Amino acid sequence: MDTKGIDLTAIPQTAIKVLTSPSAFFREMPKTGGYVEPLVFVLAMGVVSGLMRMVLGILGLSLTSLVWGIASVVVIPIFIAIFGFVGAAIMYIIWKAIGSQENYETAYRCMAYISVITPITTALSLFPIIGSIAGIAISTFFIVTASVETHGINSKKAWTVFGIIGAIIALTSLSSQFAARRAVENATLFRQSIEKSSELMKKQAEEMQKQMQKAK
Repeated sequence: MDTKGIDLTAIPQTAIKVLTSPSAFFREMPKTGGYVEPLVFVLAMGVVSGLMRMVLGILGLSLTSLVWGIASVVVIPIFIAIFGFVGAAIMYIIWKAIGSQENYETAYRCMAYISVITPITTALSLFPIIGSIAGIAISTFFIVTASVETHGINSKKAWTVFGIIGAIIALTSLSSQFAARRAVENATLFRQSIEKSSELMKKQAEEMQKQMQKAK
């Protein structure tokens, strides 16, 4: 990937502008200009998110969390770089369906800069349920903003469409988290039951052995 001509030092300023003035940023964002610059931005956000995961892994004080945390520095940037193109394709279809006249490149550039929230959602992952809902709400806000300012979609329509999509994703996420929590609780109860059964069998075996010794 040729990054010549790209000012890497401008990435923090770009990130700050997206976060603090999203309407102005997406209104002024160049709709064309190639994929390299937004891709570099995505990778930068992935690296930041990966570093945050690594720190959380180190603080987790377990080998599994530590290994995953270190691997995240490489895995997360690659994952969001690949998913960025797929996600942009999905968003391109949705934006077209609700009236956008922009092309795929514009859709990709929007989603690339929306990736600025990746470090935020990583931090919010510390709070499983509340963090998940907050992350979806933030994502919805930025997508609606890009829809209005870049794609020229009516604000009410954008909020209705992406609000419904966000609500469905939130409900699905909550359902999955509750199901996972129940599975963990059931597994814990099952393990405790096995341990109690093992202790009971051990005591019965010891009692039988004592009785056999007395019978001799």
